[in-house]
Amino acid sequence: MMNRRRALGQHFLRDAGIARAIVGLLAPTERDLVVEIGPGEGALTDELARRSGRLIALEVDRVLLERLRRRLPAVEVLEADARTWDYGALTRPPGGRVLVAGNLPYSVGKPIVAALLEARTAIDAMALMLQREVAERLAAGPGGKVYGALSVLTQAVCDVELALRVPPGAFRPPPQVESAVVRLTPRASARVPRALEARFREVVRAAFSSRRKTLANALAGGLGVPLGVARDVATTSGVDPARRAETLSIEEFVALTARL
Repeated sequence: MMNRRRALGQHFLRDAGIARAIVGLLAPTERDLVVEIGPGEGALTDELARRSGRLIALEVDRVLLERLRRRLPAVEVLEADARTWDYGALTRPPGGRVLVAGNLPYSVGKPIVAALLEARTAIDAMALMLQREVAERLAAGPGGKVYGALSVLTQAVCDVELALRVPPGAFRPPPQVESAVVRLTPRASARVPRALEARFREVVRAAFSSRRKTLANALAGGLGVPLGVARDVATTSGVDPARRAETLSIEEFVALTARL
């Protein structure tokens, strides 16, 4: 089990003050249903159980799972892979919200975030601890080096706030890198029309597939369209085809997608 934890990049939160701060970002009440991802040794679980109405904890490590079940019998501790668990099946309690919190393993943080974004209509807010680099990418705005496909695809459907930076000493064992917590709030109305969502993802990923190339060249190569077509699409969308993808706003990516 220890090898599996290491493979996942699992570092257990031990700082009670940071646990309270993370839970405070969601401010759960007795009316709310909370899902915790990767409870580990229970630093967040204790605080969430005290404040929420119903708490479901998803854990892959059977040893940790059994310990939590014995210590916190009121918590529904499930043996589950957070990358594939069906968040979309969650139902809001009467008068309450569905909230998600977690200290995500570094190695699987991005696929877990992707699964949560896919199920965003069932979720009201999330507070997720990630490797600092990933958290900063989620929250980055246009023009910076860390702004990329992950930034655009996340911010197209959620409001993103880089809420807390967490030093290595807050964990056991201490990781080699810093961590950060992001608060994600699914938008009531997405910036991308539903009919364009699949194509939007393709366009964004193609645009960032070769960051050194101009937008037109990256789109041509990534989407398999003639360079002249890519240039025309950009121009008629009001975007200079010689720009780089990292300079485009979400609205400009939507305009490109609609033209394509």
